[in-house]
Amino acid sequence: MRAVAPQSLFCFGIGFSARALIDRLDRDTWHIAGTVTTDQAAMEWRDKGVEAFVFDGSRPAPGLREALAVATHLLVSAPPGPYGDPALLHHGADIAAAPRLAWIGYLSTIGVYGDRAGTWVDERDEPQPTSGRSRWRRDAEIAWQQLAAASGKRCVLFRLAGIYGPGRSAIDNVRSGRAKRIVKPGQKFNRIHVEDIASAVLASMSGRGTSDVYNLCDDEPSPPQDVIAYAATLLGAPMPPEIPYDDPALGEMTRSFFSESKLVHNDLAKRDLGLQLAYPNYREGLAAIAASLVRQS
Repeated sequence: MRAVAPQSLFCFGIGFSARALIDRLDRDTWHIAGTVTTDQAAMEWRDKGVEAFVFDGSRPAPGLREALAVATHLLVSAPPGPYGDPALLHHGADIAAAPRLAWIGYLSTIGVYGDRAGTWVDERDEPQPTSGRSRWRRDAEIAWQQLAAASGKRCVLFRLAGIYGPGRSAIDNVRSGRAKRIVKPGQKFNRIHVEDIASAVLASMSGRGTSDVYNLCDDEPSPPQDVIAYAATLLGAPMPPEIPYDDPALGEMTRSFFSESKLVHNDLAKRDLGLQLAYPNYREGLAAIAASLVRQS
């Protein structure tokens, strides 16, 4: 007989953002389960007390129906593909039937707003995705909202800006020698520190907020080359050279990323969830990451 914890979180995709959330949960009151893509990752999470299942999105995973049946909260961070969201395709009926499940959080992207020619957007703006990946995300948003409405559950969409944090930031790119100062005149991007994502999601899981969609981003959209330059300065590293965004040597995904421009408001998350950003701009976030490296050395 599976023990039933007071609260149980199931994560479709125990990735960078989900890990930051899991680290904040009290294991005395939370049971945590979720999916990974390899047996090795599953063993590592089981050693940490997380009930981990291998799910590659190609077929239903053994044991997931039973795990979902005890979940009170569901976080979805695994990306959709051209044929839809794999969690819904293979376990949608299990999720809809889960008797204890009341809250579904879906980690989406501000990419669903499409290109706004450098103007500001907020949650009242209708999504206008242009890239294939963003259209898949928007389709998945709608599908999760439909499942939640049909099964009497709450679904909250979190539209994320570019995610960064320890181990995944401009600091790491500069240290590895991979950093590029890609320049497109006038281009600015929002970002979001992984710990601020965890704060917002946890606030919603705890019952705060009434909206069904939140933009999670920093307060200061900034040119990407400035972020790299600041990271190099913090590290005392050589300044990477500037590269035009349309340089043929850059990959198609990079060029696609620079083809869209928008500035994103986060006022609703602050007002409705009570979100207080720990890292309201890239400088504070990168400085904290650099300081942690000094402490570890």
